[in-house]
Amino acid sequence: MQFNRADKADSFLLNLYKRLLYPRMVEDKMLKLLRQGRIGKWFSGIGQEAIAVGSTLAMQSDEYILPMHRNLGVFTSRDISLKKLMAQWQGKASGFTKGRDRSFHFGTQDYKIIGMISHLGPQMALADGIALADVLAKKQKATLVYTGEGATSEGDFHEAVNVAAVWNLPVIFLIENNGYGLSTPKSEQFRCKNLVDKAIGYGIEGIQIDGNNILEVYHTIDRIAKDIRQNPRPVLLECLTFRMRGHEEASGTKYVPQELFDEWEKKDPLSNYEAYLIEEGILTIDSIIDIRARFKKDIELEVEEAFEEPEPEVDSVREENDMYYPHEQNVVHANQSSTEKRYLDAITDALDLAMQKYPNLVLMGQDIADYGGAFKITDGFTSKYGKGRVRNTPICESAIVGAGLGLSINGYKAVVEMQFADFVTVGFNQIVNNLAKTHYRWGEKADVVVRMPTGAGTGAGPFHSQSNEAWFTKTPGLKIVYPAFPEDAKGLLLAAIEDPNPVLYFEHKYLYRSLSTPIPDGYYITKIGKAVTLNKGNKFVIITYGLGVHWALDYLKNNPQSDAELIDLRTLQPWDKETVRAAVKATGRVLILHEDTLTNGFGAEISAWIGEHCFQDLDAPVMRCASLDTAIPMNKALEDEFLAKARLAETVEKLLVY
Repeated sequence: MQFNRADKADSFLLNLYKRLLYPRMVEDKMLKLLRQGRIGKWFSGIGQEAIAVGSTLAMQSDEYILPMHRNLGVFTSRDISLKKLMAQWQGKASGFTKGRDRSFHFGTQDYKIIGMISHLGPQMALADGIALADVLAKKQKATLVYTGEGATSEGDFHEAVNVAAVWNLPVIFLIENNGYGLSTPKSEQFRCKNLVDKAIGYGIEGIQIDGNNILEVYHTIDRIAKDIRQNPRPVLLECLTFRMRGHEEASGTKYVPQELFDEWEKKDPLSNYEAYLIEEGILTIDSIIDIRARFKKDIELEVEEAFEEPEPEVDSVREENDMYYPHEQNVVHANQSSTEKRYLDAITDALDLAMQKYPNLVLMGQDIADYGGAFKITDGFTSKYGKGRVRNTPICESAIVGAGLGLSINGYKAVVEMQFADFVTVGFNQIVNNLAKTHYRWGEKADVVVRMPTGAGTGAGPFHSQSNEAWFTKTPGLKIVYPAFPEDAKGLLLAAIEDPNPVLYFEHKYLYRSLSTPIPDGYYITKIGKAVTLNKGNKFVIITYGLGVHWALDYLKNNPQSDAELIDLRTLQPWDKETVRAAVKATGRVLILHEDTLTNGFGAEISAWIGEHCFQDLDAPVMRCASLDTAIPMNKALEDEFLAKARLAETVEKLLVY
């Protein structure tokens, strides 16, 4: 192995050695603890340390790094104490996740490290958002994100690299190519000989280096980072290396031919660099013994201290509260003056006012810039706010939701538009596993609103008409709003943007141009989590939201003798249980109406809650009126029969005669 010290002083080379040795010795200790049964799991990076250490030291200390689960050297090179890391690995209260997650599945703003989730690929999109925030803030910074050769098979890899290329984001995409994704060899992962060749398809620079040569790693990343800080653009860097242990210790290494171990043992990053420093006269056998002895003593002490750290206190209330970033919702009352506007215009108004109030707010979505979006909601925004803040995106929902989270991590707000709510499926993982869990895992906000044009009634068929709110109402950490009127559409969207938690904002396409009402001028907030009673009555209550509100209003208009109370929930997570409780107590009969299909629709949750908490007030079973348990047909007659509205009158009659 050839080392090039370039202009580096002996002290620098010696520090590099200590940085390389320390995580190796920590790993040796972890393997001993594993054999002793004192820890339960370990993902070893032995043989790959030069990448983590060299790359981290090449980055500025305030630049973000997004590592994987065997990059211990990133954390130690940023001087996180072993005691703190050990507390994290052991699920102690003093760990970064307070016992809620393991390994390196955490982030820390103090050290500018953003850890992965187990799905691997999604973290690359976060790097895009972090880098975008730096570009918009005119900061000359680079972002470094790791992935393995196996994760390059994921769509998230393609989406993130493509977005970075299109937007000229200063991101270093570092591939640790150790030859195996768990047990699957690279020959069964991809056809190309070299992963760096993938850069050609994105029109970006690709570099392949010896990932076991710590000086080559350092100098390469130092050069790239300096360059892209001045001339922002992504670079794909393939680091060739080898994992000398199993994917994790329990999985073993029987699937790896022995000759590969023999070959790569000769390329060990630590022993080769150590030999080089001895040859250069920078290290001696005695100094190595001395350094190792001091490290061993420190490691033993910090490990044992970490074992003595207290376990997390069991507190279910705290756990539930910690799913959300603390936010005191300050209601801003509407002006007395108002203007007749459509539902669609109310959304435009809210976005416009939010863009004025928050200079750090970025809108992202397909065709939303010059074209104004599929429904023209952001028409004219680029002329007012520029293409930096109103961004057309490639067709890649996962990367854009992830970029939204990255923006939030680096001090920005994001509103992401799904062109249709149905398309959220390809961004599902980022929403339910990244946005929803980030605060619970490591205390960081996820200041992202996902706009969801939803619902049927337009003859758009199975892929543009679904009411899919129930996919998300069961996911802790998300807030779900679903306005039925233009006034609420504006006030709730402004509330969602103000809230530092992830909010899914459902807006009904059928209402965009078919519903106009007076809406207050100026900026105001409608409280998230508060229902509204639209009609008072004594015989029964209809609980609904979205287009269901208008079906119910039509029913009451056509049946003035019905004497029904009508509740518009407006928010589905959290939902207003006290307003519902009061209505159940006042009427004794409940009909839950929604556009979504019957089975496992959100109405099932409301019904279950009423049965559990309001049983003594009921005079009849809670009844649900929902759409058929089928996909949504395109033909108007079929669609009309599919929708819950077709069964509303008969369900009311059934409820009243019970």
